[in-house]
Amino acid sequence: MAVWQLDDELWFPNPQWGEDNGLVAIGGDLSVKRLLLAYSNGFFPWYAFNMESEPHWYCPLDRFVIFPRDIHISHSMKQLLRQHKYEVTINQDFAGVINGCSTAQQRDEQCGAWLGPDIINAYTELHRLGYAASVEVWEPAGTGKRLVGGLYGVTLRKAFFGESMFSQVPNASKLALIYLAKTMEAVGGRFIDCQFETPHLASMGGRHITYKQYMEILKADDCSVGNDVAESRPQ
Repeated sequence: MAVWQLDDELWFPNPQWGEDNGLVAIGGDLSVKRLLLAYSNGFFPWYAFNMESEPHWYCPLDRFVIFPRDIHISHSMKQLLRQHKYEVTINQDFAGVINGCSTAQQRDEQCGAWLGPDIINAYTELHRLGYAASVEVWEPAGTGKRLVGGLYGVTLRKAFFGESMFSQVPNASKLALIYLAKTMEAVGGRFIDCQFETPHLASMGGRHITYKQYMEILKADDCSVGNDVAESRPQ
């Protein structure tokens, strides 16, 4: 097992060589090209912005995903949906969602906080170019609406790579996830990558698959499978 140091070239090592917790490499940058290469091969950046100076790149071999058709809607959530208490939209306020994910419950002030200015700027640029999307949950308030929850992630190869979600009222993030799954199901989306298992995501229908299965699904229509990642830099 090893953790690789990235350089200015665009490459990632074989994730089979990484640590048990999924950490494979450190370094590089958060450029659009590197992020797209990363997500195309199951990698994502995750590091404490106030403690670490370089991106840490993870690629767990045990993947936790939600297949859109398998989204679980509890009885209480079905009741909430029928009430039409909230409005749910897509890509109406990416900035509001990513900043909400960063600051909700004072996350950005906690030790190990990862959603800092560099990540926000990088994913905002991905969104500008059409590679990242947000789902917003709004609560009517008089003549206006208030953003009370949502989620954002990367959209690539008919998959959605979830990055973060937040709620300022009960169940807002669940509403966003249900709306995302139903939208993806309608357009033939493949899966929602949850990165790591949490009780919340498990209750919504998440399941474990292997990295091999993950890549087979992700690149089902791609004849260049396996050609994106440089598999060795043993200098």
